[in-house]
Amino acid sequence: MADFDPIEYGKLIHAVEQMEVEMAEIKKDIKELVELANKSRGGFWVMMGFAGMVSSVFTWVIRDWIAK
Repeated sequence: MADFDPIEYGKLIHAVEQMEVEMAEIKKDIKELVELANKSRGGFWVMMGFAGMVSSVFTWVIRDWIAK
């Protein structure tokens, strides 16, 4: 027990408590990022479908009306 320094032990406890607070914040931020990614995933597929429809109409117009 001669090597035990209560001041260093207190600093270590404080550092661990700070890391726990930071980890809680990081977990919260990651959850928010996952929610945002899930929301944008649906929007991405809607835009992909819209782009497919627009390109189909554009191809039909070019092929049937302009190319004749």
